[in-house]
Amino acid sequence: MSKPSVLLLHGFGTSYASTWVGNGWTALLEDAGRQVLGVDLLGHGTAPRPHDPEAYRNLEDHVLEAMPEDPLDAIGFSYGARTLLVLAARHPGRFNRLVVAGVGARLMEPDDWRTEAVAEAVRTGEAPHPQLGYFARLPEAGDADREALVAFLERPDRGPLTPELLAAVDVPVLVVLGERDEAGPAEPLVDALPDAELVVLQGVDHFATPKDFGFIDAALGFIDALPF
Repeated sequence: MSKPSVLLLHGFGTSYASTWVGNGWTALLEDAGRQVLGVDLLGHGTAPRPHDPEAYRNLEDHVLEAMPEDPLDAIGFSYGARTLLVLAARHPGRFNRLVVAGVGARLMEPDDWRTEAVAEAVRTGEAPHPQLGYFARLPEAGDADREALVAFLERPDRGPLTPELLAAVDVPVLVVLGERDEAGPAEPLVDALPDAELVVLQGVDHFATPKDFGFIDAALGFIDALPF
């Protein structure tokens, strides 16, 4: 019996190619005999890039349309992780196991002020605070679209994930969070999920997570896809 495919979802402002292919994830999964499904979120990479925030309502549907009918495993980072949790809650039976990294309590808290600050940094390319510098530089990437990224951030259904929604995730979930990641703490998210465990990456911040070997080992081990 063949093992399930693995869906990989990147975070805001990046792409499947830069996050997963570039950091060696796809090669490791293929060495383990797993078929990889890479999907770019709307507004990113090879996906359509509308400039109207309304076009990003229910953006999870774009991912769902690319998924096979058979249940799969999935690994998501940052906004990709949020997307996986929403899909798993709304569409029971489509997943076997989830790995969500770079997410924690912030998913469950309103953060309009932070989203507005990030959107302004993306829109203008200016960073009044050092922590916004990464976002201000994102549109400079060759495959980025500044207006699409701003529209993504300003979509109408970007609110926090509720305990009720998270309680509907009925598959095992591994939550991975860097010790220095400001998306945490992770415990409120872990506690809200019916079947979840936590791995903390020592000394790792948000942006270093996708290439951290601790994340790679924990994620591949959780979905039984270690290539050795």
